[in-house]
Amino acid sequence: MRFCFIVDRSLGTLAKWLRILGYDTIYEPEVSAGEFYDRSEDPRILITRSKEIQKAWGSHDHVFISSNPLVEQLQQVVAQIGITREDIRPFSRCIHCNLAIDRINKNEVYGLVPDYIWETHDAFNRCNQCKRIYWSGSHAERSMDMIKLIFDVK
Repeated sequence: MRFCFIVDRSLGTLAKWLRILGYDTIYEPEVSAGEFYDRSEDPRILITRSKEIQKAWGSHDHVFISSNPLVEQLQQVVAQIGITREDIRPFSRCIHCNLAIDRINKNEVYGLVPDYIWETHDAFNRCNQCKRIYWSGSHAERSMDMIKLIFDVK
């Protein structure tokens, strides 16, 4: 099942990680709390640490984050929403724009990534909006370790 989220501005790192997991996640830290509610056109699950935002959201689906460590926050969202390992699509969204990223030909990134990266990697993805280029590196390995931790995969 695909979930969509809207995350308040106090939880930027959590929003980034929901995008890393492949979830459509609205996060706009520059938006005031008053405008925050209008940003969600589709039904979304609110993730917040603010009792005021939680109250204003009403009876709609939400997760009230109670912990500070990122791992615990992610585990709380996973447990409360019922997300399974099979539900996630790691590294399928731009962590900045929130759009799905697309595979691109290696030759298209020549000169746009460090030479060593171009020479040692074959698979690249790009966000069509911000044009950021993604590849699997040590950051992806560390992220997969975090995902295993979140889902308690041994």
